[in-house]
Amino acid sequence: MITEGVEMRAAVLDDAGALAGTLLRNRTYMRPWEPDRHEEFFTEGGQRARLRDQLAQREAGQAMQWVLVETDGGRLVGVISLSRIALGPLCSASVGYWVDGERAGRGIATAAVEAACLAAREEFALHRVEAGTMVDNMASQRVLTKAGFEQYGFAPKYLHANGAWRDHLLFQRILHDERPRGQGL
Repeated sequence: MITEGVEMRAAVLDDAGALAGTLLRNRTYMRPWEPDRHEEFFTEGGQRARLRDQLAQREAGQAMQWVLVETDGGRLVGVISLSRIALGPLCSASVGYWVDGERAGRGIATAAVEAACLAAREEFALHRVEAGTMVDNMASQRVLTKAGFEQYGFAPKYLHANGAWRDHLLFQRILHDERPRGQGL
């Protein structure tokens, strides 16, 4: 359990229906921050295809995705993922997350980001985790700041979302200063 009433667990193919339902229910809420999506994205089949791709990336050690689920009733209320996992001298990944609009502002995203950072360090031996937020996404910036991230950059026209190229603030969290595993052996 990452926070009272919410657990974080690895995503599985059987989550496709719940993911589609939560994404569809939150479509308007998340529109300002998300890339434009095809209708198929909001279906169980579309989510099953995405999960298959993500599971293949997980098996290759390139990504990890978790779902956030209420312990009372099992309702899916968010997702967090590590992507672009790079080992060797970089030892870095990007974190992405979203939480159901009905659950926003309750510390779920912050707890999930902290748990993902712990997994990044302990399970993947990563040195740092990075994230980007649109300049006007103050809620996501608060999540990252509370989770120990520091702003380190600005990326103009970084991501095409909600119909236009959007500027982003870049954040990172250094997890440790140890040598990369296997480095220099």
